[in-house]
Amino acid sequence: MPLRSPRLFTANGGLATLGPDGVRLWRLLERRFIEWERETGAEARVYPGLVATSDLAKFDYFQNFPHLALCVSALRSEAIDMAYGPQHDVQELAAVPHGHLADGVHLLPSAACYPVYLELAGETLAEPVSIGVMGRCFRNEREYEGLVRLHSFSMKEFVCVGHLEAVQAHIGSFKQRVLQFVEAVGLPVAVCPAVDSFYDMNASRAVMQRLLPVKEEVVYADRVAIASFNFHRNFFGERCGIRLEDGAYAHSGCVAFGVERWIHALVDHFGGDVPMIERLLADPQSV
Repeated sequence: MPLRSPRLFTANGGLATLGPDGVRLWRLLERRFIEWERETGAEARVYPGLVATSDLAKFDYFQNFPHLALCVSALRSEAIDMAYGPQHDVQELAAVPHGHLADGVHLLPSAACYPVYLELAGETLAEPVSIGVMGRCFRNEREYEGLVRLHSFSMKEFVCVGHLEAVQAHIGSFKQRVLQFVEAVGLPVAVCPAVDSFYDMNASRAVMQRLLPVKEEVVYADRVAIASFNFHRNFFGERCGIRLEDGAYAHSGCVAFGVERWIHALVDHFGGDVPMIERLLADPQSV
């Protein structure tokens, strides 16, 4: 089977549609994630598909990643009266002029974990919080490629917020779990240091990170990051006012999976043999 086919997926302009084979692989990966939630005690969440602009601004988003931002705007009422509605011919409309749009007070999220810290904002934690979230993420990229680089994609994240030792244990245990999983299914990967997206590269946090790396990626074929292990220190604790009982700001960390990238890696490595991949993912003895 070719690596790109209607039964597996089609993609155009960074927008991918999974066919029946792709959906089966997606569901098998999701089942594995659900098992990991159960095994680790992570509480499942489904968050809104939008994040307030003011909330992302708290996280230095517009200093570090304005190029990824995709704003959500409504049509201005005066623009509707002027150019839209049944009295206007808009069947050939290719783009909405920016002058017709209201201010963008919401954005499409580029990562699934942001709402976790916003949900916990202002709280004092008596014990670590572990949350599993599957989110639809969106990024404005310069170019798009199959399932590797998409405008819209699925991300599963396991987030821990609490004291330093709990967060480090969360990341360490998931790293072991993920590496056992890829070994069991026979997917060749490397673990490589990377840079956390929310850090300002000119700030002291970024300097400290280069001395003590806090992000690693699981990389397939030397170029496709299919998962990452992220230690945020107390960045989100400070920005959201999340504290521990002793008054210190909470630390946080997350383990993230790009679901479509996992499908790409599996199909690419096993030459499009979807039935074999299904057997590998479905075998409860794999891990």
